[in-house]
Amino acid sequence: MSNNLRSTILLASVIASAGCVGKPSTAPTPAAGTGGLYMPRDVALAFKKGTRSPDGRPGPNYWQNRARYNIEVSALPPDRTVRGSESIVYVNNSPDTLANPSIKLFINIHKPGAPRAYGAIPNYLTSGVHFDAVTVDGQPAQWQVTDNTFTTRQYPLPRPLFPHDSVRLTFKWHYDISITSGREGMIDSTTWYLAYFYPRVAVYDDYNGWDRMDFTDLQEFYSDFNDYDIAVTVPANYVVWGTGTLLNPSEVLRAAYLERYNRSLTADQTITIASLAELRAKSVTMQGKNNTWRFHAENIPDMTYALSNHYVWDAASVVVDPATNRRASVQAAYNDTATDFHHMVHFAQHALDWLSRNWPGVPYPFEKTTVVQGFAGMEYPMMVNDEPYADTVFSRFVVEHEIAHSWFPFYMGINETRYAMMDEGWATTFEYLIGSADLGTPRATEFYKQFRVEGWINDRSSLEDVPIITPGDGLVAPYGNNAYGKPSLGYLALKDLLGEAEFKTALHAFMDRWHGRHPIPWDFFNTVNNVTGQNLNWFWKSWFFDPSYIDLAVASVNKAGDGYTVVINNIGGMPAPVNLQLTFTDGTSSVVHETPAIWAANLRQATVTVPAAKTLQSLVLDGGIWMDANTSDNRWPLH
Repeated sequence: MSNNLRSTILLASVIASAGCVGKPSTAPTPAAGTGGLYMPRDVALAFKKGTRSPDGRPGPNYWQNRARYNIEVSALPPDRTVRGSESIVYVNNSPDTLANPSIKLFINIHKPGAPRAYGAIPNYLTSGVHFDAVTVDGQPAQWQVTDNTFTTRQYPLPRPLFPHDSVRLTFKWHYDISITSGREGMIDSTTWYLAYFYPRVAVYDDYNGWDRMDFTDLQEFYSDFNDYDIAVTVPANYVVWGTGTLLNPSEVLRAAYLERYNRSLTADQTITIASLAELRAKSVTMQGKNNTWRFHAENIPDMTYALSNHYVWDAASVVVDPATNRRASVQAAYNDTATDFHHMVHFAQHALDWLSRNWPGVPYPFEKTTVVQGFAGMEYPMMVNDEPYADTVFSRFVVEHEIAHSWFPFYMGINETRYAMMDEGWATTFEYLIGSADLGTPRATEFYKQFRVEGWINDRSSLEDVPIITPGDGLVAPYGNNAYGKPSLGYLALKDLLGEAEFKTALHAFMDRWHGRHPIPWDFFNTVNNVTGQNLNWFWKSWFFDPSYIDLAVASVNKAGDGYTVVINNIGGMPAPVNLQLTFTDGTSSVVHETPAIWAANLRQATVTVPAAKTLQSLVLDGGIWMDANTSDNRWPLH
C-alpha cells in the first residue's frame, strides 16, 4: 500500500451493521464463456512462444533471469551521504542476446526534474545518485549520467550477453539521503530507512522484454528473484533491522542483548531486546567507531534496511507452518512515544498466524518480518514501514494489509508496476477476510466499504470506469481504485461464485504453479478455468476487461406460482453478487442471496425466482461490500 493512497484515508468511527439472514436460493451453473479474452500483442506472443500455457501453467519454454548481489553500504549520521559498492553477477537464462540492459536508479526520483506523479517539496529533493566507478567483467566502463538521467538508464554492454551466459557488473556510488521521508529517506535525523538505495538490473521477461518504465512515486515495483549478501555499516550505538538473516549478531550486540535477541527467535511473548533507556545509555551495541551488520537472503525480489540510535526494539516469534512447526521471527522498531507500536509485535504475530492458516492459507514463506515506524505505509520483503495511529484497531488493519503483501507480490513475483490488481487487489482481499475474523463481518464490511469502495462507486468520472486490466504504468487518476478496491471486489465476487472450498483450491493451484516466478493476470484466469473445469471468461471479461461499474436495478416483480419472479437489470455491467431483502405483509422478512452466477447467461438482465408462500410487500437490492452506484432504483415498489 503506497503512501499516496494512505493519505486519502481518514480515521473515522465504524458503526457495526446488522448481518443478513435467510436461505440463499439455488443459482444456475454458469454457462460456458464464448470466445477468448483480450490479449495484448506482447502477452499473445508469450503464449505463442510457449513460455505460458493456456491451462494457466508456466509453459514448457518458460524462463526467467536472476542475479546475485554483494553489497556494502555505509550510513553514518549525521553525515547525510550514503555510500555503497556492489558486485552483481547477472545470469541470462533467456533465449535472447541482451545488449542494452536497463539499470534501475530509483533514488533519482529525488532529482529536480524527475518525472513524478506528484509535486516535490525542497526537503524531498537531492542531487540523486552519483557514480564513482563502474566495471563490466572486471574492466573499467564508461558510465555517463546526465541531468536527465532519472530512475531508469539503458546501458550498452561492451559485448553482448549471450543466452545462458552471465556478466559481472560492479558499481561504486553515493547519494544524499532525503530529509523528507516517504518510502525511504530520513524518518528523523538519526533514524533512516534505506530502500531502493542500490543500482539494480531491471527485469527482462518473456512478454515485455526490459522493464524500462520510470518510477514516478505512484506505481510500485517489479524485480527478479535474486540472492543478496549485504553489509550495512553504521555508527556504534545504532541498531540495523532488515531483510534476510542477520549473520553476525554476536559481533554487533553486547552479551545481554544478544541473549534477548536469540531468545526472541523462539519466544511466544514479546521480548524488549533494547529499551529507550538502554539505547540512551549506549549499552546495546559493541563499542568502537562503527559496526557492520551483515545479512543474507536468497531467492527474494528486494531488500531494505532501517537504522536508528533510539528506536525501541521488540521481538517474538510465531509458528507459521504447523506441519513442520517452523517459526518466523516478528520484530518491531519504533519511537517509545508511539502507543500503538507497543502492541505491534502482537499485531504482526496474529497477521502471520492467521494469513498462514486461513487466507491465503499458505505458510508465511520467509524467516521473519519487521515493522518499522515511519511514514510510508509500505511493504518490502520481510519489512514494513508503517505510520503510527492513535486507533489501535486501525493500526492493526494497516499492518495486516502490508504483511499480506508478503504473498502478493513477494512470494508470487508480481509485476506491481503494470498489474497492481494482482498485488494490491489480493492484499486488499486478505485485509477484508482477516478483518472479518478480527472484528466480525459487519464491522469489517463497514471498514471495507469506507476505505475501499465508497470513493470509487460514488465517483462518476469516466476515468473510474477504465477496465481493471489496463496496465498500471499507463494510469494516474484511476490507479488507486483499479489497484485496490475494484479487483478485490472481483476476487471476492469470484469467491462468492465458486464457494469457499473451490475458490481456495484454485487460488492454491495458482500459487503453487507460479510462486518464485512472474505470473500475469491471464495465468490466474486460465488457472482458475483449468482447476474448476469451468469457462469463466464471461466473468473475467465483464469484471476485469470491460469498462464497467456496479449498478443494479429492480426491473419488475411478479407473482408466479408459489413465489415471485424478480427481474434485475445490470446497468453498470459488473457481475456482482446481490442480496434480495424481502418484507412480507405479515411483518416478517428474509434475505435471499444470489451469487454472480445469475449473470452467466445474460450479463445485462437476470430473472430470479423467489419461493414465498406469503404476500410480498416490498423488496430491496443490497450488495453489501458490492456497493451500488445508484440505489434509487433498487427498491420495489419504487415509492
